[in-house]
Amino acid sequence: MSETQWRTHRLELDDQTLREWDAIVLQAAPDGIVLDRSAFYPGGGGQPPDHGVLLWGGVQTSIAGARKGDDLYLIPGEGDPLPPPGTAVRGAVEDGRRTALMRTHSGLHVLCGVVFRDFGSLVTGGNMEPYAARMDFDLPEVPPGFKENVESACNKEIAAGRRIDVRVLPRAQAFAIPDIIRTATNLVPPDVPDVRIVDIVGLDQQADGGTHVAATSQIGRIEVVKIENKGKGFRRLRIRISD
Repeated sequence: MSETQWRTHRLELDDQTLREWDAIVLQAAPDGIVLDRSAFYPGGGGQPPDHGVLLWGGVQTSIAGARKGDDLYLIPGEGDPLPPPGTAVRGAVEDGRRTALMRTHSGLHVLCGVVFRDFGSLVTGGNMEPYAARMDFDLPEVPPGFKENVESACNKEIAAGRRIDVRVLPRAQAFAIPDIIRTATNLVPPDVPDVRIVDIVGLDQQADGGTHVAATSQIGRIEVVKIENKGKGFRRLRIRISD
């Protein structure tokens, strides 16, 4: 079963601000609960999954994560009660964690846009936790003042309050956009008919499946904490997001 054939309708792709919703349990086991509707981001593209709870019949089941398989599975906390199939539940995503990850993910896209615009470097990898992240670039030379210049340019783009738009395009139309893939390797599976595009208007436009804030002004401040040489011209930039 492909992601587009999952029984779970992914609400977070429609509304990234949604934190609570009603759903029906389709399947429940200690290794995963399947809902008909869910706003839990399951992780991917370096962004870790959401945490939260399901409320049902006066009972609370914690959700410690999510995983992709033949369906979208929510991982219950160890030993927590499982709502039987057919149960009506109220889902809630942990707001602090999700919001932090949205700010961090959007911050990485600003970083990616600045480094691509100013140095023409593609991304070779990345990962994030709330308010801390790394991004790897194909960057053979690091010019003098690179760290300070990148940090300054990123915060200038944040201060500009650029709108961050999300849309879904047919595959052919998406791939007709110049430089829509900002990674050295195209990570969009070949059987995906539609491609989700995240556009920091005027700076960075790329295929991406994660969650983001609505404007760069909501990110906060980016600090380039460290630059590491990963060999063969690859550089790792570590950033921190603050208010």
